[in-house]
Amino acid sequence: MTAFARNQWYVAAYGREIGRELLGRTILNEPIAFYRTESDDRVVALADRCVHRRYPLTAGRLDGDTVVCGYHGFTYDTGGTCVFVPGQKRVPRTARVRSYPVVEQDSLVWVWIGDPELADARSVPRAPWLADPRWTTVGGMEPIDADYGLLVDNLMDLSHETYLHGGYIGTPEVAETPITTEVDEGAGVVRVSRHMDDAECPPFYARSTGIDGRITRWQDIEYHAPCLYLLHSRIAPVGVVPEPDGSDPNAFHVEITYAITPSTDRHVYDFWAVSRDFAQDDEEVTTFLHDFNRTVVLQDVAALNQLQQALDTERAGYQELSINIDTGGLAARRILARLAAAGEEPTGTARSAAVAER
Repeated sequence: MTAFARNQWYVAAYGREIGRELLGRTILNEPIAFYRTESDDRVVALADRCVHRRYPLTAGRLDGDTVVCGYHGFTYDTGGTCVFVPGQKRVPRTARVRSYPVVEQDSLVWVWIGDPELADARSVPRAPWLADPRWTTVGGMEPIDADYGLLVDNLMDLSHETYLHGGYIGTPEVAETPITTEVDEGAGVVRVSRHMDDAECPPFYARSTGIDGRITRWQDIEYHAPCLYLLHSRIAPVGVVPEPDGSDPNAFHVEITYAITPSTDRHVYDFWAVSRDFAQDDEEVTTFLHDFNRTVVLQDVAALNQLQQALDTERAGYQELSINIDTGGLAARRILARLAAAGEEPTGTARSAAVAER
């Protein structure tokens, strides 16, 4: 299993998911109840277990800005303090549930699972296009029944697009083109780039942009461990070159955002979004990109579910083989292991890996 790094920010939901109904999410094995206050519309995150008999608070209801347990009526304020106990005037001093630091930014709601004294809102990574009116964004979330490290591996090595997503986003050039990798260990950021000068245009781009012919295609990954993955994608017809100032007005830009949030040791929330700077008011393109990308995500879901099932049957001490295209994924694993070790004991044993040159 991939160890959890607790003193980090994780995406809990899209902002649009949280309102005046209690929303339950389990993050790093901790059940959490989310809601918006009636008074100022801010997001509250409380442990989703009543202190009395551990009944889920999400099975209760909101009364103004307080949460009423649906089992015996214990009532909690936005800070998790119990303010009412049925049948008595005195509220026990220990009657409180944990509250979690929350930041709402770029259409995403982030929650801090670790020591609240270490939560710094300034350290939340950015994906500004998600809330920028100059971009049109579609997105969703799919749960995966697998170790969250498998999703990190999947996204760091896009050569799988050629094989798993052929006919959607994959073409032969993705797997054939070498990558460059940069690692900033201190910042916990891994960058993997693949630049294709003359490539087939996959249906994902051909049908959304109208390009008919071969393209230049740039894939620049920027992974901010542990949670945020950004893919800066640029395509243009072959022969189109940037302007002298470096701008490329004749190119099409797509920002693909993933938030990788561990739910439990064997479950992960796969938040995904596709943002574009072209055809922004074209509803047909919007619907196509949403449905097409969700199909791609579901292909990953099916593959990772199957991979986890296979790994669960492996003998102890098995060894993987890794090659050059895994450089970014291996760097991400190192960073995740370091972040987890810096917080507390890991939740499992990291998988071993051997590296072979192609």
